[in-house]
Amino acid sequence: MKHLTIAALVLTGMVGAAAAATVTNGDGQAVLLKVTEGSQQSELAVGPGQTVEFCASGCFVTMPNGDREALTGSEQVTISGGKATVN
Repeated sequence: MKHLTIAALVLTGMVGAAAAATVTNGDGQAVLLKVTEGSQQSELAVGPGQTVEFCASGCFVTMPNGDREALTGSEQVTISGGKATVN
């Protein structure tokens, strides 16, 4: 029973980590995203070539060009040529 409980906890942790959105900056300069989760707004700096996890439980994100997207927490955002693509 102890092994089953440990396995359940490990799987729960893995599901939580997999549910976060990611952003990858393919440009040669850092980008700044504005992220709103609930009533909390923060800025997320993503360096050149960096991939960052964020938005684990849904959020709104304002892209560098001013576009705003609603994310559920499972998307992959790619920054390239100053533009963001959400998959």
